[in-house]
Amino acid sequence: MTAATGLLGPVTALAWREIVRFLRERHRVFGALAQPLLTWALLAAGLRGSFRLPSAPDGMSYGTYFFPGTLALIVLFTAIFSTISLIEDRREGFLQGVIAAPIPRASIAAGKVLGGASLAFAQAILVLPLAPIAGIRLTPSMVLAVVPVIAWTAVTLTAFSFCIAWRMESTQGFHAIMTVVLMPLWLLSGALFPASGAAPWLRLVMAINPLTYGVAILRRALDPGSTAAVVGLPGILPSWAVMIAFGMVSCGLAAILARSPGRNP
Repeated sequence: MTAATGLLGPVTALAWREIVRFLRERHRVFGALAQPLLTWALLAAGLRGSFRLPSAPDGMSYGTYFFPGTLALIVLFTAIFSTISLIEDRREGFLQGVIAAPIPRASIAAGKVLGGASLAFAQAILVLPLAPIAGIRLTPSMVLAVVPVIAWTAVTLTAFSFCIAWRMESTQGFHAIMTVVLMPLWLLSGALFPASGAAPWLRLVMAINPLTYGVAILRRALDPGSTAAVVGLPGILPSWAVMIAFGMVSCGLAAILARSPGRNP
């Protein structure tokens, strides 16, 4: 048996378990989809009359502006809900059993990330056809441009969430980290408001935030060329470079953590 074969089997099994487990818990499915969509609907309706982008094409509504950020939020929420199960696996003893099994430790991280990322990708793609409601006319080329960035963002955020959940001993602790790290990661990504109108110190924070570049790619893909200059989006190549680096670092760190279980695995 080759090393690749020895890794593929456990990864596939763990990923499939994650998908089945998620789908069986309907409240998690509902929460991962309903909360971002409800946020989009309420903010789009509430800020419809007050949101204005200088020189924006056709007086862009807030619903149109916020839609790419909603897709990113769906990916983030699903990543959070998927990786929080890692804490439950530790408490129930399943994680200890997997660690003791004669399989590569990296397969634990790879399986969890693959399963969570698959769910995040699928849910975001299911919401994508709602783009016309937000005033975005989807074309085949737009869909082809959106799919890879959603897929990579799903992998990146799931791996990043895995790194946080791996060291957590309680779901309460994970929720606390989510509040001060994961949600601000999204809030300061340009999903809610453009960096061009923010205070200078906030623009700096947004420029440092790697998710800013993922949302920028999504926004360019869903509205190619028309709002890039207006909202001050970073270039497509630098954005992809940052997201690829963010994803590789997150996945690499997840694999390293899986090799060193730490306390009370």
